Amino acid sequence: METLKSYNPATGEILGEVGITPVEEIANIVTRSKRSQPAWETLGLEGRTKLIEATANIFVDRVQEHAELMTTEMGKPLREAIIEAKSLGWGIAEEMAEIRQALRPEVVDDGRLISTIYHDPLGVVGAITPWNFPMSMPAWMILPSLAAGNTVVFKPSEETPLSGQAYADVLNEVLPEDVLIVIHGADDQGKAIVQSDADMIAFTGSREAGKHIMREASSTLKRIILELGGKDPLIVLEDADIEKAAKFAASNSFRNAGQVCISTERIFVVDSVAQEFEQALTKIASIMTIGSGMEDADVGPMVNSHQRDHVLDQVESAIAAGAKVLAGGDGQYDNFVAPTVLGDITEEMDIANAETFGPIACVTRVSSADEAVAKANNTNFGLGAVVFGEDEKETGEVARRLTAGMIGINSAPGGATGTPWVGARQSGMGFHKSPDGHKQFTQTRVVTRRI
Repeated sequence: METLKSYNPATGEILGEVGITPVEEIANIVTRSKRSQPAWETLGLEGRTKLIEATANIFVDRVQEHAELMTTEMGKPLREAIIEAKSLGWGIAEEMAEIRQALRPEVVDDGRLISTIYHDPLGVVGAITPWNFPMSMPAWMILPSLAAGNTVVFKPSEETPLSGQAYADVLNEVLPEDVLIVIHGADDQGKAIVQSDADMIAFTGSREAGKHIMREASSTLKRIILELGGKDPLIVLEDADIEKAAKFAASNSFRNAGQVCISTERIFVVDSVAQEFEQALTKIASIMTIGSGMEDADVGPMVNSHQRDHVLDQVESAIAAGAKVLAGGDGQYDNFVAPTVLGDITEEMDIANAETFGPIACVTRVSSADEAVAKANNTNFGLGAVVFGEDEKETGEVARRLTAGMIGINSAPGGATGTPWVGARQSGMGFHKSPDGHKQFTQTRVVTRRI
């Protein structure tokens, strides 16, 4: 059998390998998944969610094991991987309770008719997940799919197959046979899932791959949920707490080496405080440590050399076009890129428009909040955005003018528990989390009788 090798991006060593699923077998795998779905559905919402909850203690027991695997396989600092690993078990009971509430039948009585709204499973969900959060992103797709009564065919990223397999292995300790089936491989396997008889595709990844999935899914009108990245802006207003804004910018630009869909990639700072902000951000970036995630470094490696080269190509192109290097600006060694702050960024530069997905913070000076909003909205993306300022009325008004799905005021854009993870424009279609997000993995049916 042909195998897929997994490498440690910090050292280049081989961590392990998995068997690649032959493309010609994927249609039959989906058929197996379809055959197992009716029995899984018959367990009922309560039975399925209680069974899934039984994995919580397993995930808790394996936090360190899973965290170390994620760090060595994709590069994130161990402390960040531990947070991700902890989230797998600690949040299951709450999420299952939310799903039970969201998917219970709803009765509507208008005095003439009584209608019951049901949220039934779709059938088979194909979950195609990314490498940057190799266990939590599968959880976002797989858990609501299974709880709703669907079966799942799951393809983890070819960059992190061991992490994806380890996540699925925990679930498969309690799930019936063929309710969750793992497929390993790269683009060909992903395309085969999309072209198969699966009823829904849930995908997180690049915009171009998302467009391909939309085209392929259109032939059978498959349901789709797509999260396709972003080019998130941060606006720093004249009355902002500059130290807090700079700390947030550093954290959100450089976390996971910038390999986060809601990373701050574009920063628009009002002229009067721009120099102070740039100095504060540069100071933080200049003292951040770089190295293996197992060494407790602040910034780990890019996931692979291709991603590293993409980031450095954008940086070099920006510098050639007039950008000013305030911190970093270079590759270090192997797959590592220094935390970088660039000033004098203009909208004509590629780095101002195309997703970077690396530890690069790009600063543009603006004359006013109006100019900042106009420049922030000048993008095809629209996942997250952040505004820093002390005037509650002004920051609220600026936030409401931004064309992103999630906007943070003096904080990260992710919302409170129970709110959706949602993008605007070309950052995606459909969304995750929240009662409404869980319902997207179901078919709504309305059964009506006369009173």
